Amino acid sequence: MSSYYFIFFVSVVFNLQTAVESLLCYCDSCSTTNYTCVTDGYCFTSSTLDAKSGQSVKSYRCYNKSHVFPPENPLVCRPESNERNRDYAILCCEDYPYCNHNLNPSVNITGFAEPPWFPGVISNLNAWELALMIACPIAMICCAVVMGFSHLQRRRTLHYHCPENGDAQDGQPILGAYSLRHMIDMTTSGSGSGLPLLVQRSIARQITLDETIGKGRFGEVWRGRWRGENVAVKIFSSREERSWFREAEIYQTVMLRHDNILGFIAADNKDNGTWTQLWLVTDYHENGSLFDFLNRHTVDIPGMIRMALSIATGLAHLHMEIVGTQGKPAIAHRDLKSKNILVKSNGTCAIGDLGLAVRHDVTTDTVDIPLNNRVGTKRYMAPEVLEDSMNMNHFDSFKRGDVYALGLIFWEIARRCNVGGIYDEYQLPFFDLVPSDPTIDEMRRVVCIDKQRPSIPNRWQSCPALQVMSKVMKECWYPLAAARLTALRIKKTLANLSAIEDLKA
Repeated sequence: MSSYYFIFFVSVVFNLQTAVESLLCYCDSCSTTNYTCVTDGYCFTSSTLDAKSGQSVKSYRCYNKSHVFPPENPLVCRPESNERNRDYAILCCEDYPYCNHNLNPSVNITGFAEPPWFPGVISNLNAWELALMIACPIAMICCAVVMGFSHLQRRRTLHYHCPENGDAQDGQPILGAYSLRHMIDMTTSGSGSGLPLLVQRSIARQITLDETIGKGRFGEVWRGRWRGENVAVKIFSSREERSWFREAEIYQTVMLRHDNILGFIAADNKDNGTWTQLWLVTDYHENGSLFDFLNRHTVDIPGMIRMALSIATGLAHLHMEIVGTQGKPAIAHRDLKSKNILVKSNGTCAIGDLGLAVRHDVTTDTVDIPLNNRVGTKRYMAPEVLEDSMNMNHFDSFKRGDVYALGLIFWEIARRCNVGGIYDEYQLPFFDLVPSDPTIDEMRRVVCIDKQRPSIPNRWQSCPALQVMSKVMKECWYPLAAARLTALRIKKTLANLSAIEDLKA
């Protein structure tokens, strides 16, 4: 019996101790317990700022010690926690039951200071204003980058970059030579690949442009002067950079220099302050192109043979592969026509405009085709080119296309040959069959389907020289490309004709 009373006494003491340690708090969400919550920790009241109404909303709750840290002085109840919050405040107590009912925490609006560098602005911006505020600096940075890149593009040296101090002073000899011919003979006698790049730039920087002498799809051709000597300056437009680069590259092929290939002097890019000009400097020939010359003048039989032989000689040199340590690859022109041939003062011709030329790599048996969008002149295209049946991987196909165009050029020259006061007015090939600017379909219909060729007058058969020329033309125009003459064979035939005419004289 005594043990029973002892156990009852211990139980009562324990419950009294628990009741003493428990704290009653006001709880606004505890409707089932008469708005009261019991805790062994703290009562609290919190205030939250309503973003819509701008009013503070109070909440009354209690914290158990197991939910706060540290239990004796919780961080959440300390005053500094309110200073870090702009729209929330809390006060805690444990003094007596329902002590939180009279607590009144205020939201510390001043506790969160605006950034000193932009007070009150960001918080008042709407979405569009904020987007504009972000986009404007980005746009300004992009513009600055684009302008800087454009400036660098104008300033950069595209391919032939040499230091500025390499430019020679006006009037001072370059490499000990005062004339272009002397300089070229000094520097290219061994390789035939053109002047050194530093010398090219020195020459280009000393050229003054005098007058425009021609225009084309690539740009303009000017007559310029270098120390009293006339030079031709071909200025490419910026969109023709690949053509400029390719032509300069071909002209500087080892062992290419030849009397019947237009003499290359220099390639350079010049910044005029607005855009970069791409210059190609070559020999100047006052007679102009063969097209211009034949429009203005007629030729006699020796003059016709001299022109035809020089063109065939130049083409044979292009097509020829020179084997050796300083060898030359075989080159095909791909755009041979009277406008791309220059007439020299001695009546011979030089082949120019090598921007579409291709080279043959004999070690790999591949064709080095330029990466540009230009195509040859439609009027001078061979049948296999018009039909798109040419084998692009076979280099001889390109040479045979050149020979076809060579036959058309011979026809243009022969028409202007004055024999006994009789000659024809100048015309382009197929002038009577296609319009002035024919399409590929129009040329295909005439050349491939109708198998038409330029007409050969009957009077040519009464002149031995014109008879030989007409025979050569016909053998250049065969529909079967493999049956056409080679440039070397044409050169030998015309050389024999020239020798016969010399004996007559």
